[in-house]
Amino acid sequence: MKYTFSKTRNSLQIKIYLSFLFLCVTSILYPQSAGDLDAPQALLKRLIGNRSAEFQLSVVEKKDKILPDWFEVETDNNHVKIKASNNTALCYAAYTFLKDIGAVLISWEGNRIELPKTWPKYSKKANTPFEYREYLNACTFGYTTPWWDWKRWEQEIDWMALHGINLPTAMEGQEAVWQALWKEYGLSNVELESHFAGPAYLPWQRMGNINSLEGPLPQEWFIKKEELQKKILERMKALDMHPVVPAFSGYVPKAFAEKHPEAKITELKSWSGGGFASTFLLDSKDPLFKKIGKRFIEIYTQKYGKSNFYLADSFNEIEPPVSEHNKYEELSNYGSAIYETINEAAPGAVWVMQGWLFGDNKEFWTKEATSAFLSKVPNDRLMIQDYANDRYKVWENQEAFYGKQWTYGYVHNYGGSNPVYGDLKFYKDELTSLLKNPHKGNVVGYGAMPEGLNNNSIVYEYIYDLPWTKGEQPLNDWMVTYLNARYGQTSKSALQAWQLLLESVYNVKYWDTRWWNDWAGAYLFFKRPTLKITEFKGNPGDKEKLKEALAVLTKEAKKYNKKNLIQYDLIDVSRHYYSLSIDEDLIACVKAYEHKDIAKGDELFKKIEKQALHIDAIMSGQPLNSLDQWVKSASDYGSSPEVSSLYVKNAKTLITLWGGEGHLNDYASRSWKGMYKGFYWPRWKMFLEALKKASINNTSFDENRERESIKNWEINWTESNK
Repeated sequence: MKYTFSKTRNSLQIKIYLSFLFLCVTSILYPQSAGDLDAPQALLKRLIGNRSAEFQLSVVEKKDKILPDWFEVETDNNHVKIKASNNTALCYAAYTFLKDIGAVLISWEGNRIELPKTWPKYSKKANTPFEYREYLNACTFGYTTPWWDWKRWEQEIDWMALHGINLPTAMEGQEAVWQALWKEYGLSNVELESHFAGPAYLPWQRMGNINSLEGPLPQEWFIKKEELQKKILERMKALDMHPVVPAFSGYVPKAFAEKHPEAKITELKSWSGGGFASTFLLDSKDPLFKKIGKRFIEIYTQKYGKSNFYLADSFNEIEPPVSEHNKYEELSNYGSAIYETINEAAPGAVWVMQGWLFGDNKEFWTKEATSAFLSKVPNDRLMIQDYANDRYKVWENQEAFYGKQWTYGYVHNYGGSNPVYGDLKFYKDELTSLLKNPHKGNVVGYGAMPEGLNNNSIVYEYIYDLPWTKGEQPLNDWMVTYLNARYGQTSKSALQAWQLLLESVYNVKYWDTRWWNDWAGAYLFFKRPTLKITEFKGNPGDKEKLKEALAVLTKEAKKYNKKNLIQYDLIDVSRHYYSLSIDEDLIACVKAYEHKDIAKGDELFKKIEKQALHIDAIMSGQPLNSLDQWVKSASDYGSSPEVSSLYVKNAKTLITLWGGEGHLNDYASRSWKGMYKGFYWPRWKMFLEALKKASINNTSFDENRERESIKNWEINWTESNK
């Protein structure tokens, strides 16, 4: 377009031209659509109120997709000017600024917000080598989020954006799609009622591990979750996130298998030795595989819109039903079938899979088996989420997944079981080592994928800063900034307490004793009672240094008001220390009664009871870590007494019996108010009293009978609406 000036052109025309020219230049330098900044601006307003108007946000799109995400922050004339590559980077930049100046710290347990009257002088630039920052395990949707409403999800999505997360797993609402799909294939309401698991157990049905457990699934669940998922995806996308949504991985209902005897369907043995109902896997070469998979994505897209990332896990803790003589070809067929199905239904989309199976079953998933499974999928159309690097070293053993895209991360939390632990130095050292490793392959993402939330906030705060600092910031410097934002100041005593915590509990990358002798539970106290605890060698960490940290933190907390987050941290440290003490005392108590030292056994019995009730009492200061809160949220999610009762039983069973006959009981044990007094101590009290009685009467102690009696008590507990 050509413009010329004439002597008759008036000043108004000149101003219009200059304004147009300015807009053209601005659109080239800072291209963005009209509504782009609504989501981050609204998030900031939810966080800091009207002061959000003092933030000037600009998205500068990347011209080259290979370039990393970046941001720039600068204060000028009491305004905070932020430029970034996208909305998620903008949100992370804003939070980094607020945290760096000690004004804001957000966490699951509460936020601290104390804004200065004027913004201090500040300038910062940062970028990350990771295109994606991932979050949420497929199992989180059972262990943590089943009863969340939109208000709670909105808080979590805000938390994600402020921590720079742009690849969240988004599994809600899919049962409405499955229901519609299977009805198209002739399944009745009655048949589907006997298929769907209860709400707390849906993640494992989605992964092909179980069917029908603790169901049926009420129809209102389908409706509520469909509406919820629409809001979740809309908000995530508005913040420039890339939600990972479900796809078909081959599992079909039993009724479908019965209606299609011509189809090649394998009935799989019970998962995890738990006595669960069989699941049914459709062979990848069967013509129905692609037909069903494509139709699922079509219905999903009709309900929720298009997606670019689809999660499909065919063999999560399940050995593939392949023949020995043609093993690798059959594995490659499964891989290609899943990819081709997604590609045909959503051209250009990426198949996402969890890398957990490769570490969980190393015997089957050799290099030859894994490379065969992935061989027929283009490198840029598959992403493997290798998120268990605090437990397995899968990517190193699998040649960084043979050219495919992959993401590096940690589970950290298993089952929502919440001992106080993590390993900040390990995370830092691992990241710096990864970035320098010439054999890291096409690693495109980083993050955490916990099964349970609302615990050990410092772990996640640190993990999501690491992609931007690249591990170059000294840990002590980061800790000063963190405590200043969390407590409002960083005293010498607070730093001393946290240094001791880093040396005592936050130097543990995996809480290995949560699986001890094949029994689950965060502490011995949380495991179903047994005489074998006398063989226990001890929990990880350094209990003596933890005791020192507790003493310093107890004294320091008195200097702060009752609402300061230091009080929450003090409760965390206290309940962890005393839980470890109970474990030691339980061992001594069992030994005393076995050796007929009744007086010593009684003394320890009373001590254990006192400590358990003490922990239960002090945890009133952590209302989210409460059995009552968990049960109430489940009950409130139902719209009738019958549905609420089903939800409550799901909620109580998941965190105790889990639902099977195998070793999963107490897997999701919780260090919560109500659990010490109402569940863990009553079990051990029954056991210890029976052991004492046998010792006094010189009769043999029938441990199996006592454990069976305790199991029956547990069943009654889960079925009670109290």
